[in-house]
Amino acid sequence: MKPLGIDVLVVGAGAAGMMCAWEAGRRGRSVWVVDHARAPGEKIRISGGGRCNFTNLGCGPHAFLGENPRFATSALKRFTQHDFLKRVEAAGIGWHEKTLGQLFCDDSAKQIVRMLTDGMAEAGTTLRLGVAVDRVARSGEGFEAALSDGSVVRARSLVLATGGKSIPKMGATGWAYDAARSFGLRVTETRPGLVPLTFDPDWLARWAPLAGVSVEAVVSHRAPGGAERGRPGGETRFAEGLLFTHRGLSGPSILQISSYWREGEAIGVALASGVEVFAALKAARVENGRQAAHTALARIVPKRVAERLVELEGATGNLADLSDKALRRLDAAVNGWSVKPTGSEGYRTAEVTLGGVATDELDQQTMQAKSVPGLYVIGEAVDVTGWLGGYNFQWAWSSGWAAGQAC
Repeated sequence: MKPLGIDVLVVGAGAAGMMCAWEAGRRGRSVWVVDHARAPGEKIRISGGGRCNFTNLGCGPHAFLGENPRFATSALKRFTQHDFLKRVEAAGIGWHEKTLGQLFCDDSAKQIVRMLTDGMAEAGTTLRLGVAVDRVARSGEGFEAALSDGSVVRARSLVLATGGKSIPKMGATGWAYDAARSFGLRVTETRPGLVPLTFDPDWLARWAPLAGVSVEAVVSHRAPGGAERGRPGGETRFAEGLLFTHRGLSGPSILQISSYWREGEAIGVALASGVEVFAALKAARVENGRQAAHTALARIVPKRVAERLVELEGATGNLADLSDKALRRLDAAVNGWSVKPTGSEGYRTAEVTLGGVATDELDQQTMQAKSVPGLYVIGEAVDVTGWLGGYNFQWAWSSGWAAGQAC
């Protein structure tokens, strides 16, 4: 079959790929977007409980991890969260802000997908769904790709935008990493990020009775031995919700810290950060020593958590019967956790993949591979990972936009 010649082949109809195709099409390029999935933007559709946390007002390089988190600065500054918000508003999509600068659709995440597909259509982009890339290789100054439908495409530019390995049930694979390696690019270690953490049976026996209970907490992690590449020195802390599960711990604070944690390391947990628990219990003992310890503690943490802590610390009974030493043990039980997860729930539930195509292989302004002219890598496939809360979508929009200006 005679190859079809186009300007740009984008592999992956996710957030980054569609943004890139939209921009390249607006610049007059002939663009094909191919994806083995049957529908575009599936991760967009399911995100944010179906309302898509599409960006964050506080987005900046501080909220990203990788060998070189500053790599993201150029793209994030050239196409900002405010730039994407203008497109959302121009498309007539209602939105609202939740906590910590997180922006969501008022209605459905499908509106964001439709905005992108409409934009691509207006720009003359061809979207081919249910089509995989069987083979891709350098061909002269461009690239030749054999597609699963039997067609062959030759493109001046190739964009790798298939994301990472997270949520394989939606078709996620490591294809972008394999393709990048085939062109000689280095890929850093990949692992699940923004993922619930799991614990050993003994720990679960103590805490699994609280499964389903959530509490506002401060969760912290300190990288051992100081700074490492991609792991800032000092302590990292997140103050957000924590959820007890049958497997261990989840909730926003745990998902956030999971991106910094490594197997064998401990995390710190404070269930009532900022509260002097010992002083509060001592005052309650003076005020009404006949009240049960868990009753007083339930004014500080959720009732079920208070009851479990009191039981585990052997502090049942009235406050009047408890010594200062016993009250200090309860204080430590609330705010002095140091626990070692045994692992995570893995790619099955991970929201992102940490690691990816090494940033020193790419030009930070264009996302083009330094050693392979015409090859671009964007979005989650790159070793740039954001915090929970819309940061990873903004990286997809910004990196896709940057490549779309150049490919």
